[in-house]
Amino acid sequence: MRTRPRRTSARALALAAATALVAALAGAASAPAAQAAPPALVSAQSGRCLDVAGNDANPGAAIQIWDCNGVAGQGWTLTAAGELRAFDGTRCLDALNWGTAPGTALISWSCTGGANQRFARGANGSLVHQQSGLCVDVTNGRTANGTPVALWTCNGRDNQRWTSVATGDGGGTPPAAYPGPGVVTGSTWAHDPTVVKRPDGSYLVATTGRGIPLKTSRDRTAWTDAGAAFPNGTPWTAAHTTGDLWAPDLSYRDGQYWLYYSASSFGSRNSGIYLATSPSGNAGTWTNRGLVVSTTEASDHNAIDSDLVADAQGRLWMSYGSFWTGIKMIEIDPATGLRRGTAIHSLATRSAGIEAPDILYRDGYYYLFVSFDRCCQGADSTYRIAVGRSTSITGPYVDRAGTRMTSGGGTEILAGRGSVNGPGHSATLRDTDGDVLFYHWYTDAGDSRLGINLLGWDAAGWPYVR
Repeated sequence: MRTRPRRTSARALALAAATALVAALAGAASAPAAQAAPPALVSAQSGRCLDVAGNDANPGAAIQIWDCNGVAGQGWTLTAAGELRAFDGTRCLDALNWGTAPGTALISWSCTGGANQRFARGANGSLVHQQSGLCVDVTNGRTANGTPVALWTCNGRDNQRWTSVATGDGGGTPPAAYPGPGVVTGSTWAHDPTVVKRPDGSYLVATTGRGIPLKTSRDRTAWTDAGAAFPNGTPWTAAHTTGDLWAPDLSYRDGQYWLYYSASSFGSRNSGIYLATSPSGNAGTWTNRGLVVSTTEASDHNAIDSDLVADAQGRLWMSYGSFWTGIKMIEIDPATGLRRGTAIHSLATRSAGIEAPDILYRDGYYYLFVSFDRCCQGADSTYRIAVGRSTSITGPYVDRAGTRMTSGGGTEILAGRGSVNGPGHSATLRDTDGDVLFYHWYTDAGDSRLGINLLGWDAAGWPYVR
């Protein structure tokens, strides 16, 4: 269920953006989206942190577990290259002497880009050394302070499971009240935003609108309009709409940008989700790859609001859906980006309204973010963001209280407050400074704005907005 976003003049948008910026600097938007302390890596067995012994920044320091205390030698950032960096990014987790045998010691060393310094998240929260295929392991499953951490054959046990916990925000403690959107400047209009980080470190956002409007940023704060994906229209979607395209989903895979987008009209289940690809992501460079999934007025759900996610085994899935019987999931063929098979899985439903799924995989869990209630009513919108999680990509997803999302469950993490109305249709991004939540919200004048905040994670592994 979606209405067309309200349009305003360029002059009005500029004035509203300036007003929003002044309010943000005055404290109304109190949660900047930039720069957070690196998260700690907490052992699932002991609750202690992956630690550089003695908080020693000199190359060669040993790696151990220790009580979590927020020092620089316990803050770890997993980079896109697979490095686990500490001490403000100056030291990397390193397999001693390029060792690849079980029992190889781990140390802190100057970052070299070598294969012995590359790790990846594995199933169930493990950290896998890419060169050896071994896991980061607390020796002999011990739990005492000072226990060495080394490489060992992956076995799925708790001494090889690590949870990322935010450190610079009260040790993973949610704030007493929802924060305001982080400071966003420049081109701030957005509806149903999706985001991808480009290989050069810049950001690309796509939104609902005619031809799928694009915007870019170098720093995730200042945004510039960048044209539209389809400046010449999309005649191939005429069976479903001749107006705005909705709810895009961006990703970057194997040197190509993938863009899923919805074609429909308000209140209709005559809807389709389409795919286009581009080598650059720039306006006018997108090639139609075809219809992925569609629904009719006879369907029990609605084919809009797509989200692509890879599971821990590398298989691709698409969640989608709006109102009616809620959120669904289908498998995607990685070779074509189109639907694979005929199976359909139900992930969540809610009689009062649910849509806009987005799934984030983190530490062995799939987190399903959704929007509850009503979008697109300007300042009267009742949108709010909720979440559930599952150890399986296809569910069942449950909220913090254990209620299944197929039974109406979902833990609220963001809702309207003050002059921030109807925040929703979120998209998550794993960035170098933490996990980031993108969404839209409405001003009191009814204009739709881009919201960006960091996510924190509490000790139980549940997200909250910072």
